[in-house]
Order: sequence, then structure tokens, then C-alpha cells
Amino acid sequence: MTLNSVACIDDLRRLAHRRVPSDFMGYYESGSYSQSTLAANLRDLAEIKIRQRVLAGAANRTQNQSFLGAKRPHPFALAPIGLSGMAYRDGEIAAARAAEKAGIPYTLSTLSICSIEDVAEAVTQPFWFQLYFMRDRGFVADLIARARKANCSALVLTVDLQVLGQRHSDVRSGLTVPPRIHPKTIGRIALKPAWIANVLMGKRKTFGNVAGRIPGTENLLSYMDWISSQFDQALSWDDVAWIRDRWPGKLIIKGIMDVEDARLAAKTGATAIVVSNHGGRQLDGAASSISMLPRIADAVGSDVEILFDGGIRTGQDVFRALALGARACLLGRAYLYGLCAAGEAGVSKAIELISNELDVTMALSGVRTLEQISRDCLET
Repeated sequence: MTLNSVACIDDLRRLAHRRVPSDFMGYYESGSYSQSTLAANLRDLAEIKIRQRVLAGAANRTQNQSFLGAKRPHPFALAPIGLSGMAYRDGEIAAARAAEKAGIPYTLSTLSICSIEDVAEAVTQPFWFQLYFMRDRGFVADLIARARKANCSALVLTVDLQVLGQRHSDVRSGLTVPPRIHPKTIGRIALKPAWIANVLMGKRKTFGNVAGRIPGTENLLSYMDWISSQFDQALSWDDVAWIRDRWPGKLIIKGIMDVEDARLAAKTGATAIVVSNHGGRQLDGAASSISMLPRIADAVGSDVEILFDGGIRTGQDVFRALALGARACLLGRAYLYGLCAAGEAGVSKAIELISNELDVTMALSGVRTLEQISRDCLET
């Protein structure tokens, strides 16, 4: 299969598995513990039925949508994904360039391989930067200052990582960056020589946002020990004010899965919240993101913009989320499969697939604009 013959995101997933070592694919794809929430994200979206309408005059369709203060040609953005630079050389730059060509936002993860400065030098339009709360507030303040200097247009504050949900595949593989050297790891990675050659050509092989800035983390193993010590279980809503004092721009709070938390987030003055369970990678047994979206949208949709994340694999999924109250969606694994498969061209292909599917869904459900998508478009 070649990129030209790809018909859907699942085709990109198959290409990704052919190209990228299983240890990294396990990291990208897995959920926490029994993966029940990961499965629910996909299942619950697929079970929402869309009303088919005919003779509704659905010509001249447009996907234009305004969110976070800018008009976009599509109602989605690329979500932050750690270690993207291990999927493909300079993976964060490749994804950012594909997003820029499509006119949609790209979100750089704190745990990226390419640094904030690397990405800023490679694109001409502002991107979003994702931030974790960490115990080392000096480092966090430094990241915020660097994001401001890079002209990032929004800060995405992820708030659902007080502790790390265990992904069994990572425990079994012993995944670190670079991978720990033991016979099984060598054997698995050696099966992907093209991936090895490609990644070795990249700008960096370490976490670019940390390199040279944290004493005692000169090698990756010591960095992994450092980052695991940085989760602060004492964090509270009062700490958001600390971020606000240092970030005057648009603030997105990601990881909201409860109506009361949504109300508290709206009171912080955030521009938007993301209804998200971290792709099923944190609290296993939590509800699917899509099941909580309409309740949260009803509660705070008039106070703050609602973005959605969790299980988007098709344009139909985007349609469902918009119908249930999202202003826009974040694409995660969907675009990552494209990045794994073919770099920038693969990400562009993923965006094209989702956009085309959304367009067809709009036509067959009888709507011309995104404003016309509502719960009336769904079978309830």
C-alpha cells in the first residue's frame, strides 16, 4: 500500500505499523490499564447515529469555523503528542508544516523532540504550545517565556496528569528515549531499518525543550527520572492563577471531564476548555469523552469555547462532536498515524481524509455550514 492508495485513517494506521518499531507504536496507541476508556472513546462515538436527509439543498458547503479568535477552513486542530519526533525525523516540524498548509492550528507538546525554537524557525504562522504543571516552577516559567518569545498564539494547559496512568505496553517494552539497549529491543528495532535511518537524520534525538536547561539531566535516562518526579499531586485551581500571571494570551484548559470542573475552569478566564480524558491514557474506567461533551456544553458553552478530544478517526466523528456542542475538535492518533507512515505528507493525508469525510457527511445529512450542525442532525 502506498500513500496514494490510502482510503481512510485505518489505512494510515496499517502503514504506520509497517514502518515504526512496535515499542513506539505501543506507546502511541495504548491506553492505561485495561484500556476500557480508550475503547469507550471509539465505541461511543461510533454508536451515535447521524440523520440522513435528502433533497435538502446542501450545495456550496463550507467548513469555515471561527475558534480561539481566528477563522479557520476546518473545525479541527492537531493535538499535542509527546515523542512525535520519534515517529518520523523532526516529526513536530513535519506536523506543524502540514497544519500550516491546511490553515489549522498545531499544538506542540512539552515532551516534544524538536524544541519550541526549532518549530518556530520552521513555520511562518503561530502555533499552540501545550504545558504541564511541574514541581520545578522555574522550568515552567521558562517554558512559558519561550512560548511567548516564539509568538505562540495559545497555551494549552493539560491538567489531568497529577499522576501517570500506567500503560502496560510501556512497562513490558521498557520504553525510554532512546530505547534501553537489551536484546529484545535491539531485535525489534532492527526490523525497521528505514525508520532507524530516518530518525537518525533528525535535528534531535532528545527532548528538545529540556536539553541543556535542567542540571543533572544530561542523558535521557536521568531525564526520565526527573520528569517522573515532577508530577505535583498538590496542584489545585489556585495554581491556574500562577499560569495566568505569566501568560497574558489565550489559555486553553485540557482534560475536563466533569461539569463542576468545567464551571471552575470557566471561572479562571480561560478562552476554551477541551473535553478530554487524555485519549484513555490516564483514568481507566472513566467515561468516554463524547458521553460527557453534551453535559459540559450545556453547562458552560455560553461562557467558554468548547473543544473536543478523544477517539476522532473520521469526518463523521467530527460531525458528531460538533452536533453535541463542540466548537472544534483535536485530532490526535488520527494524524499521528499519518506522521508515522509518511511524515509531513502523511499528516496532510490524514487532514485531507477527515476533511473529505466531513464534507460528504454534511452533504448527506442536508447541511451546508457548520452552524447548521446541531443535535437535530443526530438520531436520538
